[in-house]
Amino acid sequence: MNLLGLARHGLNNFEQVAIVLVVVTAFLSLLYAWLLRGNVLNKDKGSKKMQEVWEAIRIGADSYLQRQLKTILPAIALLTVALFLSVYVVPPSYEAVEEFGEQNAQIVVAIGRTIAFIMGASFSLLVGQLGMRMAIQASVRAASAAKRGFNEALSIAYYAGTITGMLTDGLGLFGGTMIFIVFGKAAPDALLGFGFGGTLLALFMRVGGGIYTKAADVGADLVGKVEKDIPEDDPRNAAVVADLVGDNVGDCAGMAADIFESYEVTIVSALILGLALLAIDGSLKWIVYPLVIRAIGVLSSILGTFTVPIWERFPIKFLRAHDAEEAMFRSYEVSSVNTIFWSFLLAVFYAHDWRLAMLTTIGVGLAVAFNPLTSYFTSTKRAPVQEIVRSTNTGPATTILSGLSVGMESSVWALFVIALSFIFALLLYGGEQATYVLYAVSMVGIGMLSHTGNNVAMDSYGPISDNANGIGEMSWHDLTDPETLAARQIMADLDAVGNTTKAITKGIAIASAVIAAVSLFASFITDVGRVQVQLGLPRMDAIRVSDTKVFIGFLLGGALPWLFSSLSIRAVSRAAGQIVEEVRAQFRIPGIMEGTLKPNYARVVDISTRSAQKELIPLATISVVMPLVIGLVLQVEALGGYLAGVILSGQLLAVFMANAGGAWDNAKKSIEDEPRNLEANTGKGSERHKAGVVGDTVGDPLKDTAGPALNPMIKVVNMVSLLAAPVIVKFQDLGIVGWLVVLLLVAGFVWAFMQSKRPVPQFK
Repeated sequence: MNLLGLARHGLNNFEQVAIVLVVVTAFLSLLYAWLLRGNVLNKDKGSKKMQEVWEAIRIGADSYLQRQLKTILPAIALLTVALFLSVYVVPPSYEAVEEFGEQNAQIVVAIGRTIAFIMGASFSLLVGQLGMRMAIQASVRAASAAKRGFNEALSIAYYAGTITGMLTDGLGLFGGTMIFIVFGKAAPDALLGFGFGGTLLALFMRVGGGIYTKAADVGADLVGKVEKDIPEDDPRNAAVVADLVGDNVGDCAGMAADIFESYEVTIVSALILGLALLAIDGSLKWIVYPLVIRAIGVLSSILGTFTVPIWERFPIKFLRAHDAEEAMFRSYEVSSVNTIFWSFLLAVFYAHDWRLAMLTTIGVGLAVAFNPLTSYFTSTKRAPVQEIVRSTNTGPATTILSGLSVGMESSVWALFVIALSFIFALLLYGGEQATYVLYAVSMVGIGMLSHTGNNVAMDSYGPISDNANGIGEMSWHDLTDPETLAARQIMADLDAVGNTTKAITKGIAIASAVIAAVSLFASFITDVGRVQVQLGLPRMDAIRVSDTKVFIGFLLGGALPWLFSSLSIRAVSRAAGQIVEEVRAQFRIPGIMEGTLKPNYARVVDISTRSAQKELIPLATISVVMPLVIGLVLQVEALGGYLAGVILSGQLLAVFMANAGGAWDNAKKSIEDEPRNLEANTGKGSERHKAGVVGDTVGDPLKDTAGPALNPMIKVVNMVSLLAAPVIVKFQDLGIVGWLVVLLLVAGFVWAFMQSKRPVPQFK
């Protein structure tokens, strides 16, 4: 048997069939997304007024993404050339020479890595853009469905999110598997390009979308809620459309690209380490097993996501879900049980190593654990958020202090859970060589993201329900109509759950980023050692923290997430300040506040768009340049210390910001759900509500800009280090040319830093 030419890689008949079925599963994922798309688009779009609001959101989002694409394409083109030429600096790997011959290896790897980079970037862009457009299509339909019932509105919002999830699954699985089919043992040479392409695009979309959405949100809240005491999505507020657009370009496009690149990177690291183990014991199970597990995870996600609407009407009463959040958790558990069951069958009967199934179980369990863990710190029903609500009695200062405390504590427990999963991996493979332990960690990441379809569905559901709620609030003005009141309550309930699910998936995304980064860190050590042997240099098999250069790298790596977060939050603050001034100016126009004149929504959309685009290239430049400078000046071992610092500091900071922001947001929503009584200081417009809005406003750029942007930033740093490591090893003595390159990189860093500090130009 020689399916797709797989016999040349040494795969037996079962392994060949399994790899073919993995590709088939990737297409099944895309087919499921297509079928769900048809189901959602067939739903009613509601009244003329609803469609008018929806059309403004759609045009604003399309305009933003088109401008973003023009901004990042030159950078992608430049890096494409750099990746092609990188193969000519260091000889191709032994595996590439073995696969393609000594004469052809270099050009084949150069072309393969370049195509893989373009493919990874394109897939990441497709997931983000198609997912965002589907979310926009679903929001108006979910709002319309709210007038017909809770379950239909939930189904539309969740299934639209599932489309993005299944695109992530299908394209990620297809890309990684096809690279292995074509390159075999030389796959790591091309996989690095695939992972870097997806990671870089995710960084662009995360940073740009995050700045856009929070600048508009903060500006809308400060003027509308605090100064004018009007509802969140009041059509008189000029920033309201930009705010609704931002939910899509930030949480849908940005998050989809973010999780997609985590999905890519965990496959990349698992296959790199799997090939290292193949060199030790000659078994291809280390490569085939993670690919098949990912395919099983896709099928489990299809099964789980399909069952979400069923739980509310489940025939067995004690298993019936009471709200949307519980229905999603139940479906996630269905997917988890299915994956764990099949992973044990595969591990025992194919790999003959039950420990591999245990690693999958630990990864799945880690993702499941983040559901209640993040929910505890961000849900309106839990003690931490209720504590923040109580703190609003004494003003904004105590509200902010309570939220900071919640975020800090949550970060500790999140890190503890991740460390616990690593301990389990160490216990399972601690008696083996170090490479086995590193592979075990990467397999935890494979297990954790095996249900990416569920994770992305839960995340995209948040902005879809938020937009649907906003469309309803801007369109349904007859509050004496019982049907309208019921529909408004349904959308408010779905929106509140969306805040929690977004926080949960942010927690999973951050944890997956850490595990992917740790796996890449392990791949970094393996790859550097291989290149050193190839060049006849002493092999590095560990990073010594006691070495002064390494410790310097560790300190500088720990500082990068703080600098990155500072600059991104500053960007939000600058843009939000301009939006505040613009909205105030429009409120002074006669007829706006009275509702007889329509605000200029497009002007605020333009301010947000330009502000976000300005920050893309400088922040990406800082992420790419810093590891190159550290590696060239302090050498490769110090670069390893730098990566460790970025991972540790980035994880703690990202979870802190995401959960603190989510807790503040839901505390504000809890107060808004209270009966309005200004004398009793309850409900919208009360002093407690104003304190809650301040906390939410502080938390917005933390949870939706700086925190999530750290995920792709961590992995960009790791991918750049992996790609640059062979060059750094080869040119340890820099010479004049090397120092000129360092000076050029430092100049690039200074330029990027000054660009990010420069005030945004005023819009006339």
